[in-house]
Amino acid sequence: MRRLLGVVALAALLSPCLGCPAPCSCSTKKNGRLLAECAYRDLRDVPRGLSPNVTILTLSANRLGRLGRSSLAEAPELQSLWLGYNHISAAEPGTFAHLLQLKNLDLSHNRLADFPWQDLRGLGALQILKLSNNRLSSVPRGALAGLRELRSLWLNDNQLATLARGTFEALPALAQLQLFRNPFNCSCKLFWLKEWALGSPDVLSGAGSTLCAAPARLRGRAVTEVPGALCVAPTAQLTYLSGPAEAGRGGGEGPTLSLHCSAAGSPPPEIRWRVRTAAAARAGERRFAAFPNGTMAVAGFGKEDEGTYTCLAVNEVGTREASVEVALAGSRGPAEELPRDDPQPGGNQHCAAGERPDASGAGEKLVIVYHVPGEARSGAGAPGLRLGVLPLALGRLLLW
Repeated sequence: MRRLLGVVALAALLSPCLGCPAPCSCSTKKNGRLLAECAYRDLRDVPRGLSPNVTILTLSANRLGRLGRSSLAEAPELQSLWLGYNHISAAEPGTFAHLLQLKNLDLSHNRLADFPWQDLRGLGALQILKLSNNRLSSVPRGALAGLRELRSLWLNDNQLATLARGTFEALPALAQLQLFRNPFNCSCKLFWLKEWALGSPDVLSGAGSTLCAAPARLRGRAVTEVPGALCVAPTAQLTYLSGPAEAGRGGGEGPTLSLHCSAAGSPPPEIRWRVRTAAAARAGERRFAAFPNGTMAVAGFGKEDEGTYTCLAVNEVGTREASVEVALAGSRGPAEELPRDDPQPGGNQHCAAGERPDASGAGEKLVIVYHVPGEARSGAGAPGLRLGVLPLALGRLLLW
């Protein structure tokens, strides 16, 4: 009797580990992993009663339509989860987040228009992710960051028109990527993919079948064959000058600082400005005027307008920016000489009123010093300053 009671007690202890839902068949593999085979059972929901020790769960080829946060709560030790060939149209955030040991996740051949991408943040062990043959139209920026063990990623046969730059760069183990049969818009926003694929020639499977759907002139062409001449990073030239003194705030007078940015690139860059001065920091400051032609003017330039003026040129390929420090000399004597931020051997380069900068300094941060004669500070007109040219990068007005 005592021996019989011991057997019963042992069975009671093991029963949770051996739990198997009625529609499924369960077995233990040679490696000790517990398999729950629930495929081809015409199931509409994830069956209840799974053992908490199950590591492999096969639910392929059923009629599952939706996955909730609690659908897989009974199986936290899962390493392989096969959900392909169902009718899944939605998966709630948190559905997979607790599966920290998950290595293989297959959701291919479903109806997903969205995926709980945030659930991937803690799945650092994931090696295979299959999301092919769904209705996904986007992959959020950074969605795959942290998946350092991911070796195979299937995103083919979806509705992806573009992908954020760097989507696959944080995947050091990636050896297989499938993107074919997506309606890619091969604008310059996607040009980075060509460069990435050419730099990782063995990773993108079916590169010749990963085709452009738009624009019309590129329809049917492989993403990796988009002509480079269509997408050119910005180049720019920055010119500066000072005009005659104008009435400033409070009746003061001073020169007008004018900076002009001209940019080139394909597609044509957008020009923006970033200004860091005491005057710009004040709410409601209106003396900074940015014009569509790339010119920015500051009327009545004074000491509080001293600071950093940065122009930026931005297009779908990239961004270029350059900064210039502008200061106001305050004496009748020669203009104060301010060194360049990154002096080169052979002396510091500076730009004082009336001087032309050395073209060899193109692309480096320079300093412009405006010398305002005493007559201008006392109310007399100030002479205009000669034009200087800086081949730098460009930039809408952002007051910081």
